[in-house]
Amino acid sequence: MNRPLAVIYATVALDAAGLALIFPILPGLLRSMAGVHEVSALFGDMLALYALMQFVGAPVLGVLSDRFGRRPVLLLSLAGSAIDYLIMAFTPYLWLLFVGRALAGLTAANTAVATAYIADITPEAERAHRFGLFQAFFGGGFVIGPVIGGVLGDISPRDPFFAAAALNGLNLLLAVFVLPESHRPDSARIDWRALNPLVPLRWALNFRTLLPLLTVFLLIGLVGQTYSTVWVLFVEDRFDWTATEVGLSLGVFGALVVVAQGFAVAPIIRRLGERGTLLLGMFCEATAMAILSVVSTDWIVFALIPLIAFGGIGMPALRSLQTNAVDAERQGRLQGVTASLASVAAVLGPLLFSWIYALSRPDWTGLVWVVGVAIYATAVPIVLANAKSTGGAS
Repeated sequence: MNRPLAVIYATVALDAAGLALIFPILPGLLRSMAGVHEVSALFGDMLALYALMQFVGAPVLGVLSDRFGRRPVLLLSLAGSAIDYLIMAFTPYLWLLFVGRALAGLTAANTAVATAYIADITPEAERAHRFGLFQAFFGGGFVIGPVIGGVLGDISPRDPFFAAAALNGLNLLLAVFVLPESHRPDSARIDWRALNPLVPLRWALNFRTLLPLLTVFLLIGLVGQTYSTVWVLFVEDRFDWTATEVGLSLGVFGALVVVAQGFAVAPIIRRLGERGTLLLGMFCEATAMAILSVVSTDWIVFALIPLIAFGGIGMPALRSLQTNAVDAERQGRLQGVTASLASVAAVLGPLLFSWIYALSRPDWTGLVWVVGVAIYATAVPIVLANAKSTGGAS
């Protein structure tokens, strides 16, 4: 493996670990800073703010990386993340915590720029393999990060932020001293229209055969936000889990997602087809959510984690259906649309589910999972109707 590629993989793994480090203890930090126990609305607002700033900033950073090169944009992104973590480690002010997350979201181009870097330095025949390794390193960081963050969080709620800042600082040093530029800067003037994150969505609205699949994509994306929004709050409120237990559950989930995505998707699609696989994944997740809404024993939660992770097989199947619905010349636009919809789900989901959780928490913390099941129930008829309209082919 050449040195620039090794640095990119290390950067991705360390960045994912740093991001995941803080997740188990962020609600606890909000409680201590806000002086209240009920922080689900604050937690949701913080997640939505990060996603919103990422939605606005990603097109800008993508265009800037084409115009000025990958390396300076990657350095900017890593520096922004490190500053954010240091702010969260030191600040006694809640408003400054939100400023830090907004800054991190605005500069969160690590994954996109790293992907572009790999494409720059990789022959076309080897890209699939290298992108697969990219996902493996990213997933590995997300497996390790929550476990370490949970252990450190039980020692001090600020320690995971110092660790995350240190990881990003190491990332920054690697990029500064080892990583060369991979893309010759473009001397052309910037097309300011490309900076509008809503442009891909306007194109999709005129593509009627694709709209049902994009609607399902948005609904599944919304349901996926339940876990990032309320999982930590739910297990702390219902089972009084420590940060270590929360981090362990997230680490186990991340590891099982890697296994399911790597080994289960292809054989199941061969047997059931894309639509069958999509429906199976939705059924698994809906079943797990229904049980979570009423579960009273915490070991059952760990037993449900494999079912939730296995439910993720539906998304690759859905992406396959989407790519089959457009011709080769429109694949780039399709990926832009799905990226935009994922960002929309990441903004709306935390706001919606944190609001539901805050209102229902005094009486029933499981209501939010029932809402997730209901959203899946609205998606199933769309999938079935789309299958009929295309002759049921996979």
